[in-house]
Amino acid sequence: MSAVPADRDTVLRQAVELGASDLIISAGYPVMMQRWGALEPLPGSAVLSALDSRRLAESFLNPALHERFTRDLELDTRHFIPGIGHFRVNLFIQRGHWGAVVRVIPLHIPLPSDIGLPSHTVQKLLGFARGLILVTGPTGAGKSTTIASLLEQLNQTGPARHIITIEDPIEFLFEPKQAVFEQREVGVDTKTYARGLRGALRQMPHVIFVGEMRDLTSMSMALSAAETGNLVISTMATQSAAQTVTRIIDSFPPHQQPQIRAQLALTLRAVVSQLLLPRMDGKGRVAAREIMFATQAVQNLVRDDKVHQIPNVIATSLREDMVSMDDALAELVDRSLVDFEVTYPHYSDPEKRASVQKRFYRTASVKGHS
Repeated sequence: MSAVPADRDTVLRQAVELGASDLIISAGYPVMMQRWGALEPLPGSAVLSALDSRRLAESFLNPALHERFTRDLELDTRHFIPGIGHFRVNLFIQRGHWGAVVRVIPLHIPLPSDIGLPSHTVQKLLGFARGLILVTGPTGAGKSTTIASLLEQLNQTGPARHIITIEDPIEFLFEPKQAVFEQREVGVDTKTYARGLRGALRQMPHVIFVGEMRDLTSMSMALSAAETGNLVISTMATQSAAQTVTRIIDSFPPHQQPQIRAQLALTLRAVVSQLLLPRMDGKGRVAAREIMFATQAVQNLVRDDKVHQIPNVIATSLREDMVSMDDALAELVDRSLVDFEVTYPHYSDPEKRASVQKRFYRTASVKGHS
């Protein structure tokens, strides 16, 4: 008999209590949890049989979702335990066996100050009445949390706004304070991101959050929505502002790209690209963020197909509240929040990396002799 906890909600409660960010349910392994960037077995879980993994994965499905999953063999859904948390669930089949990956979504929506976003950056981001703001980074980089914190800041501080979210699935649930929220889930409340966006434009929005700009249609709709006077916030799985701009433009056919460059130069307001790194004290993770605002210089580079020069503009625009990833990493190391070694692969400038490395080990040596 496996030592797996008795039911789904017991597993999820344990994950929340232990501070896990994700769970992996897969036959042939114990339930695995991702905590502070490290993957480890959930305490008390033995290796799951095919029946164990199916039972746990299947418990997230009602009859309608069960029918969809057995038809499509892939499914995104969500689960809620009152007083514990929200959970984003991806179900799949591997080697004929059921499995799931579960993302833990905290009940409490943090404010930007809680996750290390400087107040002057937040003020500038939320001061835009229209245009496109993108938060980017790899899977698990905290993009959804960053955007939720910005929306919650709007919600708490006013003035009153109509905020429409289009998500797949819905993650953070907002309690209306100063804002009116409409949260629409792809596959449940709307068929596709593109349809949801098209509908949102007829619903008098002030802010539209699109869970992900994942294809040409949703990109085109988001650009059009931003161009017609709405503030659109979305995510992309890109590593930097320059890569983000390039990805958007390259998603369109060559004959459309000059028009898209002009449209993007007109609508883009900011790109925040982030990484989550393990804290040196072992107490969770901390974000390193490249921050780019679309100044006139950036707009000209986008329009003139000189995107490769954007990193130089970011690095020399501190007075415009821009921050390069190299500088963000260096600050975390200099403040002893992260170990230099975890930042090593992420620098773009070898000289900057060498300078930070020298300071880090000199400081460590001094502390070792004190």
